[in-house]
Amino acid sequence: MISNQILQNTIEGLKGITRIDLCIIDTEGKVLASTFPEAEAYTGSVLAFIDSPADSQVIQGFQFFKVFDENQLEYILLINGGSEDAYMIGKIAVFQIQNLLVAYKERFDKDNFIKNLLLDNLLLVDIYNRAKKLHIQTEVRRAVYTIETSREKDSASLESVRALFGSKSKDFITAVDEKNIIVVKELGEGEGYPELYKTAKVIKDLLASEGEEQAHIAYGTIVGEIKEVSRSYKEARMALDVGKIFFEDRDIVAYSTLGIGRLIYQLPIPLCKMFIREIFDGKSPDDFDEETLTTINKFFENSLNVSETSRQLYIHRNTLVYRLDKLQKSTGLDLRVFEDAITFKIALMVVKYMKYMETIDY
Repeated sequence: MISNQILQNTIEGLKGITRIDLCIIDTEGKVLASTFPEAEAYTGSVLAFIDSPADSQVIQGFQFFKVFDENQLEYILLINGGSEDAYMIGKIAVFQIQNLLVAYKERFDKDNFIKNLLLDNLLLVDIYNRAKKLHIQTEVRRAVYTIETSREKDSASLESVRALFGSKSKDFITAVDEKNIIVVKELGEGEGYPELYKTAKVIKDLLASEGEEQAHIAYGTIVGEIKEVSRSYKEARMALDVGKIFFEDRDIVAYSTLGIGRLIYQLPIPLCKMFIREIFDGKSPDDFDEETLTTINKFFENSLNVSETSRQLYIHRNTLVYRLDKLQKSTGLDLRVFEDAITFKIALMVVKYMKYMETIDY
């Protein structure tokens, strides 16, 4: 159904051109849009006109027109004046509104199709049959973005993103829940992951300019067929979650950059607990004091380089060696040994993952 705001914009535009007042009333006599304040006074006449066999009629100095959507009466249009010019303007307005109905219905049908496609609610044969009917190309390169905003039912952000891509683009913008906007982006020849990141940055900047500073954007891999779009969507959803756990400093996360975090995210919690218990004898690797954790993280950032780590921490090399020796005694892991360092790094990530899962369980 066309929104009242769109109807209002339409008749205001027509009035701006013709300088004639218009009004749109539904089949129950409710005024949906009007360019003059006395529209409510005509609702009784509208209800009587609905029951008449005529498609147009002059009543109380206004031209009344019936607006149909595939033989179903949808609206009553009122045009101020009973002249032939008013009649012609009314017919043009009816034509415009009927075209809007067709366009919105097509968009609604495509929106439903894309939602069901993303959620794997369609059989393979249905995907291709419906795509053909809706004139959606099936063999083009696409990728899916998921955009999480801080506000639930954020229709303003959804419309802003739609406006950014434009109504004539071959991209699809929809929502499958109350906080996430989904963009199915079609890629042109020669476009790849750098362009996907640039688009994500544009979306992020747009939302930030409208006060949505907390938006997070993730995107999946590029797929070549429409049946694979749901896979890119699932990847984007995973990237959004994994980004919150392991890449807190990033507002934009690509599935292809998740690394080992993607594997840890798919581990069952009981297996994670067993791993931590066996490696650390029931203790948690993030229970160390802040100084020790800072030392560990900086050591990892510098690829286990003792000299560079001590320089960045502004401590003597021997002090760093002492801290690493102390850590080895308490855990049995020597971070200067690559295998032990990998075990410790994975353990820290596993603990982060478990703590995140505990928060969303509640």
